[in-house]
Amino acid sequence: MNDYNVRDIPKVYKAIQDKSDEIGFTMPSDVYAGTMLKTLVSSKPEARVLELGTGIGLSLSWMIDGMDKESKLISVDNDPELIEIANSFFSDDDRVTLVCEDGADWILNYEGAKFDLIFADAWPGKYSQLEETLALLKVGGFYVIDDMSAQPNWPEGHENNVEALLDLLEDRGDLNLTKMNWSTGIVLAVKTK
Repeated sequence: MNDYNVRDIPKVYKAIQDKSDEIGFTMPSDVYAGTMLKTLVSSKPEARVLELGTGIGLSLSWMIDGMDKESKLISVDNDPELIEIANSFFSDDDRVTLVCEDGADWILNYEGAKFDLIFADAWPGKYSQLEETLALLKVGGFYVIDDMSAQPNWPEGHENNVEALLDLLEDRGDLNLTKMNWSTGIVLAVKTK
């Protein structure tokens, strides 16, 4: 098996990647994480999906590609420039809502329906507001985080945050999780109660 040969890339992906290179965006999501997100989203008909940390929209493109026509996705980022760029690619898709707001504030103030999948790709929802984020996940829903393996852009000492988060997730009684030393280091968890 050659996992380097990824064929089913979203049509808009190259344009987003080009824009990412143009503006010097240094935190793009990995292609492998994207393929997994697409697969997970496609397993949930009429899915409700939450992405915390839109970035430039690379992982968003994969999740949208996996959604059926009745699915809905909310993506939150606090950077207006990045939200504007993502909006330039996805504004015509009425299944997608892009929110420019502090992720912590959004999580704490959200009052809508629970989600089938949460991709926490920002500090809020991963290292802060974890309890509140997991409370937004349906039983049987996926909680996905990446960048659990050392990354070149990690600040000094960040490995301690990662280890503490992994310990916390593994000690919970309401999640089954798999740690994958693949892509950028993925944790895939399912809420069990």
